[in-house]
Order: sequence, then structure tokens, then C-alpha cells
Amino acid sequence: MTPKTIRTIPQERTPMPEQAPVERVRNFSEVALGYALGDARRESERCLMCNDPKCIAGCPVAVDIPGFIRKICAGDLRGAYDVLTGENLLPAVCGRVCPQEEQCEQVCTVGDSLAPVAVGRLERWLGDLAIEQGWANVPYREPNGYRAGIVGSGPAGIACAADLAKAGCEVIVYEAFQAPGGVLRYGIPEFRLPNSVIDAEINNLLKLGVKIECNTLVGRLFTIEQMLNELGFHAVFIGTGAGYPKFMGIPGESLNGVLSANELLTRCNLMQAGKFPQFDTPLHLGRRVAVIGAGNTAMDAMRVSLRLGAEKVYCVYRRSRAECPARAEELLHAEEEGVEFHWLTAPVEVLDDGRGNVRGLRNLRMELGEPDDSGRRRPVPVAGSEYEFAADMVVYAIGTNANPIIGQTSKLRLNKWGYIATDENLATSLAGVYAGGDIVTGAATVIQAMGAGRRAARSIKAYLGLVETDVVYRATPEMAERSFGVEPWAKNFARIRLAA
Repeated sequence: MTPKTIRTIPQERTPMPEQAPVERVRNFSEVALGYALGDARRESERCLMCNDPKCIAGCPVAVDIPGFIRKICAGDLRGAYDVLTGENLLPAVCGRVCPQEEQCEQVCTVGDSLAPVAVGRLERWLGDLAIEQGWANVPYREPNGYRAGIVGSGPAGIACAADLAKAGCEVIVYEAFQAPGGVLRYGIPEFRLPNSVIDAEINNLLKLGVKIECNTLVGRLFTIEQMLNELGFHAVFIGTGAGYPKFMGIPGESLNGVLSANELLTRCNLMQAGKFPQFDTPLHLGRRVAVIGAGNTAMDAMRVSLRLGAEKVYCVYRRSRAECPARAEELLHAEEEGVEFHWLTAPVEVLDDGRGNVRGLRNLRMELGEPDDSGRRRPVPVAGSEYEFAADMVVYAIGTNANPIIGQTSKLRLNKWGYIATDENLATSLAGVYAGGDIVTGAATVIQAMGAGRRAARSIKAYLGLVETDVVYRATPEMAERSFGVEPWAKNFARIRLAA
């Protein structure tokens, strides 16, 4: 094969087909329609198959990106799926919601001269093809007698459960809500991530023998300590996320019509509030909705509100568009759908209509000063710039805190922010208990949470004494490094036979 160069590959990034804004704002069907086979093959040809692929290091779970793309180019689509899912159990999910532009695509060599290879779009296409074809990788598993309990069925819990199941552990996942998926299901609208995709990829977890028990709130029905002492688990992983919403503490936050984006999205995504009264979850959506914040969750809250019939939706953010933390694609979609953005604007009071309801938002205009600890320019109030606009619902999307239930009901050590404290191996202060994802780091991405889950699984296997293949079959040392034929790393091991 003739080596590719930047001049011989397709120069333009293959566009993603989308619903038109005027159509999609009236439905919950996916906005991005996905690649066809020809699109995927064309985009795959843009990969240079670098000798030193930086994209692998840019992926939090180290997917062999050139490896699966090479197989797409060769027409070996099942082989491409096998390579991809060797590291990522949820390709159709991650292809939709991971910020590839800040991870693998950011360091793509093609991106030095052209638009980077659309790794996320290829991952989504391959994941969707696998769902359509019914592909799944279910290796033979020899039961090892160990039981592992997973708290939370979000991305971290799913990844940890999969790796432990493959190692032969009996794995039970406890989920507080009525359906598995964690933030994937309750926090992301179907126009970005359909529930059918979540169901299909979680079904692959069940094929590994993992059991999922929903409607089980650990910390209330039983504690982490009870999982170890009474329920018979040899190890526990906590991946409960950080779903406790933040507010600003300004006047008027207790008014009827003020809620968090987490509540809005959970009611709509998981509890079908948009179909009330067919489903018995009320929402009382306002006609004019103001969303405070400009991250991906804020974009989701605004776009859900439009689809549910809000006449006007505002975004209120204290920095400028350039500092907006949402993905560029999500911001563009929100703008196309008619969201009105109030950049460099900080709310100072939620206004009362005199009957305990929201009637509007009082704001202060800002300007950008010197950078703060985050490296972004600090917003500074502009004197005498207060103004108001009418709103009958205010939604906060300014971040989350740690879910407090586990910390309140166990003796786990927490850090000063209330997140679970762990060491570099994700071990907590309780022996045999590990934690990872947002409950340790604060809000992060789906793939970062999955990376944490897999790292915790490696630590749990080491804790349980399960030796992994890449540890057993390491490079053979020179004879001079051996002692009586025994390699240095194995000197402390002894063979034993248990009595029947």
C-alpha cells in the first residue's frame, strides 16, 4: 500500500447529515442522522495511519483508533468493531456524546493542516452498525469465586462491571433509578442520545453475565459496609456520579418556577414529563424559560424546553461566547434552534410576581478582566448596568456537587468538597472499596468516567489477586537475571493445593 500523505487524502472532513432546525425543534428524534457506509469509508481514508499515533494517548481509554480505522478501510467491519470494543464497551454512546474535539481529535496529525479525522463520527457509525447487525464480543469466562458490587450504572460503573465480569467475577450493579444508564439516561436528551442506543449497549453488558438491580438506593437500603460484611461482596466500586445541583444563593431562588437542570432533564428524559398526563410526572414548563449557565447540560435544558413548547428560551452566562464551555456543535445547534443568548450577563435576583411565582430575572452586565485560577478571564461587573427581562421559569445549570448519600451513610473519607477521597489506584479509605468518575473528580466526560471505571477494575483485580494476561506474559528476562530459573517478579509466589 502506498503511504498516505496530507496531500493524497480527502481534504474536506465528511459532513454529518442533520435534521433541519425548523423541523427538529418540534421533535425529540436525533438531530445528527449518522454516516452512511460511503461517508464512513471516505472519512476513514483521511486517517494517515501514523507510526506514532497521538490519538490513542488522547483517548481516556486508549482505543486503538488507527487500528479500527485501518480495518474499515480494508472492508473488515466486524474486525473494526472488535478492535474498537477491545477498549470501549459503548462505542455508539461515546461516538455521540464524548467531546472528541478536546481529546483524540485535538491531537490528530491531520488536524495540523486540515480538519482532523472525525473519529467520533466513525465510532458512532461502527457502534450503530454493530447494533443493527447484532454484534457482541462475549469471551469465555472462568468463574473465579469472587463477587463484586457496583454502585451506579453510569459510564464508570458499566466499564468497571464489564472488566470484572470478563475476569470471571460475579458482578451485581445497583442502580437507584428505575432503568440503568445513569447520567446517560437521565441527563442526556433523546435527540442527542436515544434510549434505544443505551439499551442496546447495556444489553452487551448483560451478555457478560452482569446482573443489574434497579430501584436500589445504596446508602438507604443497605450501606457500603453492609455490602462487604453482610451481602458477601469481596470488593465494591462506587460510581454514583455527582448529581447534586448547585445554586447561586441569590434572592428569589425559593420561588415556584426555579429548578435545576438536573431536575428538568430527569423529569423529561427518564420520567416522560413531556408526555403528561399520559405519564404521571408533572413539569409545569414556563412559557419564557431562562437557563443560567452555558455548558452542555445548559444546552440540553434549553433545547428540551423548546421542544416541550416554551415560547422563548434564554441563556444567561457571565462570560462571552468564546469562553462558553459547551461543545461547539451543541452551541451551534442551540443558536440554530432559536435560543436567545445573553452573554456577559450575571443574574442578581429572581423576581417575584407577588404570589410566590417567578416573573423575571434581574441581571448585571459583565466585562472580562484578568484570568482567574481556571485560566479564563474573570468576569467583572459593569457599574450601573442592571436590567431585567420577563421569565416564568428559571433553570440552574451551573454545575453539580457530589451525591451526598454515600458519604453520609458510610465511613468513607471525603475530601474538602465532599467527593470520595481515593489514592492513585482509586482505592478509598475502606479496604476493598474503590471509587471513580464524577464522585471522585467532579463533573467530567463519559469517556473519562469509563477510563476511571476500567482503572478501578484493574486495581480491584490486583486487590483480589487476579493476575492479568499482560502481567503473566511479559518479556522474558535474560538468564543472568533469573535465580534458579525463577524470574525476579515471581520470587514471592508459591504453588499451593487446597484440601478438598
